[in-house]
Amino acid sequence: METALIKNLSRHVGEQVAVKGWVYNQRSSGKIVFLIIRDGSGLMQGVVAKQEIGEMVFAAAKKLTQESAVIVTGIVREEPRSVGGYEMQVTHMEIVSIAEDYPITHKEHGVDFLAEHRHLWIRTPRQAAVLRIRSEIEHALRNFFYERDFVLADAPIITPSACEGTTNLFALDYHGEKGYLSQSGQLYNEANAMALGRIYCFGPTFRAEKSKTRRHLLEFWMMEAEMAYYDIDANIQLQEEMIYYVIQRVLAKCQNELNTLDRDIEKLKAVTVPFPRISYTEAVELLKQGGEDFTWGEDFGAPHETIISSHFAAPVFVHRYPTAIKAFYMKPDPENPQVVLGADLLAPEGYGEIIGGGQRIDDLALLEQRLAEHKLPQEAFAWYLDLRRFGTVPHSGFGLGLERTVAWLCGLEHIRETIPFPRMLHKMYP
Repeated sequence: METALIKNLSRHVGEQVAVKGWVYNQRSSGKIVFLIIRDGSGLMQGVVAKQEIGEMVFAAAKKLTQESAVIVTGIVREEPRSVGGYEMQVTHMEIVSIAEDYPITHKEHGVDFLAEHRHLWIRTPRQAAVLRIRSEIEHALRNFFYERDFVLADAPIITPSACEGTTNLFALDYHGEKGYLSQSGQLYNEANAMALGRIYCFGPTFRAEKSKTRRHLLEFWMMEAEMAYYDIDANIQLQEEMIYYVIQRVLAKCQNELNTLDRDIEKLKAVTVPFPRISYTEAVELLKQGGEDFTWGEDFGAPHETIISSHFAAPVFVHRYPTAIKAFYMKPDPENPQVVLGADLLAPEGYGEIIGGGQRIDDLALLEQRLAEHKLPQEAFAWYLDLRRFGTVPHSGFGLGLERTVAWLCGLEHIRETIPFPRMLHKMYP
């Protein structure tokens, strides 16, 4: 007997197949039991009729509890009124296990309760939809780079030094030496780009920030790219092509999930390229026009990013930030050394920065000077300086925060829903 995924039932109308899953809900009406079954790919209604399945199995079906595991076999038919648009006339049912009283019922639960039961919360349709969209975004990003001849070159998670200082890093004992959980793979990406031309890495990163906002996680995933012979303009163009590619992929592949989330997809469909571009100085003017008391040279906080992005229906690039507030490796603008050749991409609808990047310093003397200005030990970055000693070239890169991107595309209020098991301030369980 062929086993089918619920999401693929449209391919099996009129056929007899088996579905392996769990009972999401159950109700009975006389001699019929209606089972809502989930299998991780979607929901399906199974119709269990007493006269067709036998009295013993029918009695067992009536006693099934939420999240009991079952294998149902039957004929698939189209039924627009049923969840998912298809249902199964069950002819056979195997009970794999009977679940105990399930703590997450079909009523409202508090956020703290759901967080404590995250391992069960992710089974609900909304959370499963988010995680399926997350998966699609990851596949889209990998395909985007593969189609453009980028090489996937993984960066280490344990590092001896930090990209931007060690204030917000998790330190660890590396057999007597001090190490850190990586906050970014960027420095290693630069080395890989000098070997392979155009590369990307995709993995977890860690920031020990004591932030408790709807945008922050202490462990999150970043997709980071680095390209030899790319200037800031080529870097920005690649980013907007990538984001547009991802949006189109999600719209094409995740319609059911977006509907489950009640996402206003018209806002995503309205995004076109090229994305708007404004300078940091122009962004400061927007803030002042909106009544904000903001001084040129300060960094933007979440409220500032929200105000800036509210002027645009698409993601907006804010470029040429003050040199003083950016990382030591950012290349100053030759026409105005007070700003760097960097840009952040702010998502619309108040989701804030989803990409940060820019052109890197490729001059050895200037990089050594910047390390000294930032009071960073040159010996820890000796290998990084070698990249400027041996075949230095102009190069650029960027990092995309996966969870913020998921939050925006899904229209979520809080970033905790974007990853299976979020790590937040004072929250590490489960």
